[in-house]
Amino acid sequence: MTRDRYVKGGLRTESNVNWWRFLRNVACLAVAAASAVWPAADSFAHDEDGNSESRAYAIGLWGDLPYSDMQAQVGVPNLIADMNSQKLAFTVHDGDLKAGSGTPGSATPTTCSDALYVQALGYFNALKSAAMLTPGDNDWTDCDRASNGAFSSRERLDHERKVFFDSPYSLGQRPMLQEVQTDRLCLNNDNQLASCVENRRWMLHGVVYATLNIQGSCNNLCDTKPDPAEFAARNRADILWMQQTFQEAIARHASAVMFISQADPGWDNSDATRAPTRDPKTLVENDSLPSSDPAYPGPTPDGFKDFLLALRDEVIAFRKPVAYVHGDSHYFRIDRPFLDAQGRRLENFTRVETFGDNQAHGNNDVHWLKVFVDDRSREVFSFQPQIVPANRTAVPQP
Repeated sequence: MTRDRYVKGGLRTESNVNWWRFLRNVACLAVAAASAVWPAADSFAHDEDGNSESRAYAIGLWGDLPYSDMQAQVGVPNLIADMNSQKLAFTVHDGDLKAGSGTPGSATPTTCSDALYVQALGYFNALKSAAMLTPGDNDWTDCDRASNGAFSSRERLDHERKVFFDSPYSLGQRPMLQEVQTDRLCLNNDNQLASCVENRRWMLHGVVYATLNIQGSCNNLCDTKPDPAEFAARNRADILWMQQTFQEAIARHASAVMFISQADPGWDNSDATRAPTRDPKTLVENDSLPSSDPAYPGPTPDGFKDFLLALRDEVIAFRKPVAYVHGDSHYFRIDRPFLDAQGRRLENFTRVETFGDNQAHGNNDVHWLKVFVDDRSREVFSFQPQIVPANRTAVPQP
């Protein structure tokens, strides 16, 4: 299998002995587990719930990790072990496999070299449950920065599609069959239309989940080498995938929908320190480019408004619970920032931002979020932060 080739190839190139052993063990477990529990091809299509007495289950959410050698070699393995100690139906990483810029002299991959994706593949296949992910700006749109190796961002996304999304199955030791956006709607490095295979959808016990390739750095409209053509094609694909997800949820009488993407698009004017700001009624972005951007000074190109307008319409029409999970701005929170055109809060919408980054303080934010899911309950989702005991930094374990 392609996955096994990437994993094994990467194991021979890492210098840190303990880290090498960790990834080697991961590869062995992944190969054995994949052959033992490869699911039936129709397991997604029919959502095989049966008549189980208990439909409730738990999932794990994480992202924006690792951002340093310490996080890569210690923090993330600790986090994975903590996830594996609990019974999870699946896990999802919401993007960013590394920090925004490479670290000179690092022992682990911190640029957008192939080794970065090998490292990440080892992490995902170390997870006992199914492991899903969506790409992050730090691992493709920002790869054109000199500090990241000056790669073509489109080529790096093409590479991610080959490494992580080469089949309709998830990663992890218990792969799940997923629905894939196979329509040729995105632009590849050859400027040809290609399938947006990173956009995935699956259903479990009455809840529909979907990933969306939506990125920080203005969704590829700012930073080192903006790419309006790539953005326009992918944005249309994302909007369509989101709308089709709601259509499927309605057709299958789902009780809730959860989306997972990387970017914090900004929902209102409340937090200019961490996210884009926008008029919460019109959803028009109203902030300016940072001084670090090559196009400074000027207004920030809005890579999110059209998607947010379409999402708002669908959330209102669906009426049932909708959770929107993202990373990007590195601040764990669960709130309800989405307003309608009259300024009224959308009561059925919950924004979830996962832990991540804080590389200056080691493993201080290398934690994850456990979500309990029960489609028979009114709100469907309930949330429990998981502070990994071995990663506690400021306050030691009791």
